Amino acid sequence: MTSHSKDLPVPLAAPRRQSALLNPAWRRRGKGLALPALIVVLLEIIVRIGWLPSYQMPAPSEIALTLSDLAEGALWKHISASLLRVLLGFAIGASLALVFAAWVGLSREAEAYLEPTFAGLRSIPSLAWVPLLLLWLGIDETSKIVLIAIGAFFPVYLNGVAAIRDIDRKLVEVGQMYGFSRARLVRRILLPAALPGLFTGLRSGMSLAWMFLVAAELIAATKGLGYLLSDGRETSRPDIVLAAIIVLAVLGKLSDGILAVLERRWLTWRDAFTGQGAQD
Repeated sequence: MTSHSKDLPVPLAAPRRQSALLNPAWRRRGKGLALPALIVVLLEIIVRIGWLPSYQMPAPSEIALTLSDLAEGALWKHISASLLRVLLGFAIGASLALVFAAWVGLSREAEAYLEPTFAGLRSIPSLAWVPLLLLWLGIDETSKIVLIAIGAFFPVYLNGVAAIRDIDRKLVEVGQMYGFSRARLVRRILLPAALPGLFTGLRSGMSLAWMFLVAAELIAATKGLGYLLSDGRETSRPDIVLAAIIVLAVLGKLSDGILAVLERRWLTWRDAFTGQGAQD
């Protein structure tokens, strides 16, 4: 038996690394980068051959140089200011939304009192809130955080109410048959069943938080990515404007990716269709 084990081939590390790079997750990430890379290459060519004037649309290589220059200067100050505002506003808005969503979702009487008012408030455009918040709260951080919280509130609230109302009634009846208390029913049945919809709302709320951030910083800010956008416009620097947009897109994607990772980790029990097809 010992002689046979000596003749067994030793697995090589290179094939393992190659198979890791070829696994579905890495292939999917590569496909996600294909379209942005194609857009960058096409824009570089179009601007360089003169089909687009560089004063309107700088070449991607020029935008990369601008980002490099900004990174050596005040870019991190703008990123940290915007990130802090978004995180605080999102935390406040999403927390309040989850409380009201649970209340309205579990009580038809609460819905009768609150839903008409919320329906009217969520139809107000983001920019319409800005002058009112500036009059009430001034130009300090409070008005910006409140505006972001308003933006994050409604998608989390709507999806939360829908998630609770879409819970299968049979699941609740089973819990009642087993004598679950109200708290245990919420913890063991209602919350797990509503989690997919809640995460959808949280991810939508995070996206709107970034949008409302720009609305706040474009009007009343001395630092932040919205201020950087405004500064690039006023100084006729489209490279700065596009650099700020790229940073906003990257930060938005990262924050959504964090929520997506949490969603996958907390919903590992779910046996849902993934869209991969029968060949997988």
